[in-house]
Amino acid sequence: MVQKGDKATLDGDLIGYWPLDETDGRTVLDVVSGRQDEISYALLDARFTESADPKRVVGISGNALLFDGYSTWISRTADAVEQPLEALTITAWVAPRSYEWGEDQRLSAIVNRHDREAREGFILGMYRHGSWSLQVGIEGRWIELWCEDEPLEKDKWSHVAATFDSNQSMMRLYLNGVQVAAHPTLAHAPITSCGTDLLIGRNNQAKVLAEAFRHHLFGGLMDEVKIYRRALTAEEIAYSVEMDLAPYGGVVPAIAEADIRLDRTPLLKDRHRPQYHASPPAHWMNEPHAPIYFEGKYHLFYQHNPQGPYWSQIHWGHWVSDDLVRWRDLPVALTPEKGQVDPDGVWSGSAAYDENGVPALFFTAGDDSASPNQRVGLARSTFLQDGDSDLAKWVKHPAPLIVQEKGQGMFGDFRDPFVWKEGELWYLLIGTGTDDGRGGTALAYTSRNMTDWSYKGEFFTVDPAVYPYLGNMWELPVLLPLGKDGGGKEKHVFLISPLGPGADVEVFYWIGTFDTEAFRFKPDREEPQLIDVGDFHFTGPSGMVDPRTGRNIVFTIAQGERTPQVDYDSGWAHNAGLPLCLFLREDGQLGVEPIEELQSLRGEHLVSLANVSLTEVNERLANVKGDMLEVVFELAEAEENDIGIGVRRSPDGEEETVIYYDRNQSELGVDRTKSTLDPEARSRGVQSGKLELAGEALRLRVYLDRSMIEAYANGLKSVTTRAYPSREDALGLQLSGEPSIMIKSIDIWRMASAYES
Repeated sequence: MVQKGDKATLDGDLIGYWPLDETDGRTVLDVVSGRQDEISYALLDARFTESADPKRVVGISGNALLFDGYSTWISRTADAVEQPLEALTITAWVAPRSYEWGEDQRLSAIVNRHDREAREGFILGMYRHGSWSLQVGIEGRWIELWCEDEPLEKDKWSHVAATFDSNQSMMRLYLNGVQVAAHPTLAHAPITSCGTDLLIGRNNQAKVLAEAFRHHLFGGLMDEVKIYRRALTAEEIAYSVEMDLAPYGGVVPAIAEADIRLDRTPLLKDRHRPQYHASPPAHWMNEPHAPIYFEGKYHLFYQHNPQGPYWSQIHWGHWVSDDLVRWRDLPVALTPEKGQVDPDGVWSGSAAYDENGVPALFFTAGDDSASPNQRVGLARSTFLQDGDSDLAKWVKHPAPLIVQEKGQGMFGDFRDPFVWKEGELWYLLIGTGTDDGRGGTALAYTSRNMTDWSYKGEFFTVDPAVYPYLGNMWELPVLLPLGKDGGGKEKHVFLISPLGPGADVEVFYWIGTFDTEAFRFKPDREEPQLIDVGDFHFTGPSGMVDPRTGRNIVFTIAQGERTPQVDYDSGWAHNAGLPLCLFLREDGQLGVEPIEELQSLRGEHLVSLANVSLTEVNERLANVKGDMLEVVFELAEAEENDIGIGVRRSPDGEEETVIYYDRNQSELGVDRTKSTLDPEARSRGVQSGKLELAGEALRLRVYLDRSMIEAYANGLKSVTTRAYPSREDALGLQLSGEPSIMIKSIDIWRMASAYES
C-alpha cells in the first residue's frame, strides 16, 4: 500500500507539473523547472474588443484553466523539457465542455509531444463522444490504447492517468483512480524520441480546417497536469486521486455552470458584434430554427458549434425569451451522441406541439455510418416529468422517424424537417431535390401519432430551366398561413433557401394555396419573390405562428461575411436577423415588418423632426453619433423618392455605408463601396433589388447594431447587410439627395443591448 508520506517520492519523479493555479496572466508556472510557459489565446491581444486573459475558475486544487476549444493551449519548446522514453505517466483533472468529431482519427490533445506519421513520441487525448486514448511511437510502429466504454463526461471533473512502461511492455489507462484499459507494447522497447514541442491542449499535428483554424484542440477545464519519468503503479494513482479529493470528502466536486459554459461577457464590447440581435454566447452559429411558444416563453434554437467559431460537429443551441427580444442563454439542447440517431451531427429542424400540447423537436439526424446519412429525428421535452418550462432537457426517440427511400427526392440530400399540427394530423415538409433532376423541392409527409409517417409526394416544384437560380435542391422549407385574401380564399406563404450549382442562396417565397387533400402547394404566380434584396445576410429561414398573438414570425441567419482569420481573432461567427412579422396586405402582396417588441429596446430619443428639408435634417444629424440606433423616416411626397442615408459614417465621409432608394429604377439597395478601409473586409460592393412603391411615399426603418445594418421599406422589402468600418469614429449619419427634399418625419432612438442589464 502507498503510505501518505510517499507523496514526496511521487513528486520527486516529476518531469513537469502545472498546477494551473494562476488567477490571471498569459503564462502558467511549471513548478518542477520554475519556468513560465506561454498560453495561446485569441483574446490576449484582441483586435475588436478589450483584451482578456484566459478564464480561470475554481478547480480541484486551487484554480483551473479554461481551454476555449480552438485557440487556447500551453507550449514548451522541445529543447526545454525532458523526454520520458523508458517509462511515462501523465495525469490530469479534465472536464470537457464539448467533443470534437475527430478529423483524420486524430485526438484532441490533453498532453502530447508526438509525430504520428513518423511514429515518434506520445499523446494523451480525447476523441469523438468522449472516448480517450494514449498513443505512442515505438520502433517504427504506432501503438494505440483506447478507452471507449468509460468516456470522459462533459461538464464533470474526471481524473485521467496514462502510463507506459517499457520494462513491463505495457500501457494502461486509469479513470478516477481505477484502471479502465491496458494494452501490451513491444517487449522492452522505449518510446521513440520526438523533436516536436510539448503542448497541453493542442495536438502537435492539428489539421488545418480553414486558414487560421485547426482541429484537435481540447475544450473545457484542466487542472493539476503532471508528467512523470516513470510508470506509476495503480496504488499510487489511486492514492493521488484520494489525496486530491480529500478536501471534498472523497467525492468529485461539481462544477458551477457559470464556470464552464460559454461566456458572452468578453464579447459585449466587441465593436463589430451586434448586441440586440440574438447570438450565441460565443463561437459559431448558423441558422436559428424551431421557434415555439410554451408556458409564457418563446424558445428558439440554433445550429451551433460550442468548440469554436467555425462550422463543425453541429449541436442545437437554445435561447428562451419572454418578449422575442431579450434572449437568455440555456445549455445546449441537442448534441451528437454515440448510440443515438445522430452521432455525427444534429442539423436543422423545427418544433411542434405533441399530443399533450408539449413542444417536441424534429431534427436532421446525421449518421455517417448509414446511407443516406441524413434522417429525421425526434426529441421530446421532459416537461411532463420535471415541470421545467425552460425546456432544458430533451430525450431522443431511439430510432429515426423517416429514412429517405430511393425515388423520394434527391437521394442523400434530405434535411430540415418543418412540422406543424392541424386538427388531428401532423404535417412534415423536408428539403431535397427531385430524384430525376427537375430542380429543388420539398417532400410532404403526414402522421396521426407523430412517430409513424406516410409519404405524400412532392409538395411543390418549379421549372429549373426557367429559374436556374433556385438550384437543384431546397433547404429549410417553411409554410405559414396568411389568412384570407380579398376574395375570401385562404392563402399561405411558402419559403425556401436554394442550394446547388447556380443557386442564389437567398430566402425565396411564393404566396399561394395549400391543398390539404392533395398535400400540394399551388402558387398564385410561379416566379419566386425575395423578402430581402441584400446578399448573403438574410438566409436560412424558420418560422412559427405565434399562439399568443396569431402573428407569423420568421427568423433568419445573418452571416458575418468575414475571413476565417477574423472569426478566429474575434471568437464568434454570425448572429440571427431581427424577428420579422409576415402578413398578407390588402393589395395581395406579402407584408414584412420587424416585430413591434423591438420598440422596448429604444432608449434616448435623439431626434424627432417633422416637415423639414433634407438640409435641415442633416444639420441636426451632424451631432448624432452611434452604432446601435433605430432610424425611422418618411418622405413627404412619392415624387421625391430619390434619397439615401449614410450610416457608420466617418466625419470626413472616408468610410460610410449608404442605404438608398432610386425612384426611376424602383430599386432599394445598399452601397458598400466605402464601407471600410480594412483590406481584409469582404463586405463590399452594391446590393439591390426591385421595390415598386406604386405611388406611395418612401417609409424607411433602419436598424444599426454595430456591424449589422437592416432597412425595411414600406412594409414590403428589406435590405440586410454588414459593415466593418476600420475607423472607430465611423459613427455618423447623413442623408443624401436633393437639398430641397421634404422629410415628413424622422425619429432616431439609441438602442439598448439585449444582453446587458
